[in-house]
Amino acid sequence: MDYKYFKNAVELAKKIMKETIWPGDIVLDCTVGKGNDTLLLAELVGPLGKIYGFDVQIDALDHTKKRLKEKGLANRVRLIHDGHENISNYIKDEKIKLVVFNLGYLPTGDHNIVTKPETTIQGIKTSLELLDQNGVLLVTSYTGHIGGLEEKKIIEKFLYELNQKKYSVLKFQFINQINNPPILYGVEKLN
Repeated sequence: MDYKYFKNAVELAKKIMKETIWPGDIVLDCTVGKGNDTLLLAELVGPLGKIYGFDVQIDALDHTKKRLKEKGLANRVRLIHDGHENISNYIKDEKIKLVVFNLGYLPTGDHNIVTKPETTIQGIKTSLELLDQNGVLLVTSYTGHIGGLEEKKIIEKFLYELNQKKYSVLKFQFINQINNPPILYGVEKLN
């Protein structure tokens, strides 16, 4: 691994995505936001792959859709205007290679619209069920906003209690950075 990716949790997550996803894979972006991860995922899965992208904010989906069209990648992505707690309403029998959550709020959007622990946990539970063997779940948790620290604690407790015979769980936390740096959790499904 090239250490230039130790800048922050977001860059580390991207590095893991690039090492995990292959052309033809099916992936899930549970918090589309401005589409940064969605675009990267669309490039990585190639023309035969598929991405499901969830967001509760129509502006986020519209912005992402526009970016995908500009890059010629829109046909690889199904954008869904719904919360990640409702994944099972859209994905049933497909095996997912990678799932990504970026928690908190949309930086350029309404900062009062934030991810919530109860819906995030439901989305994580469903994602773990859908993950293929050796599939990866990435959760970037931001704690600097109201409710962020509580959400992080609840998610960490849930991940801590996962059966180690079924999942490997890592926590990437930058301990010498100021201003509440995000924490990246990585989960690999073993069987």
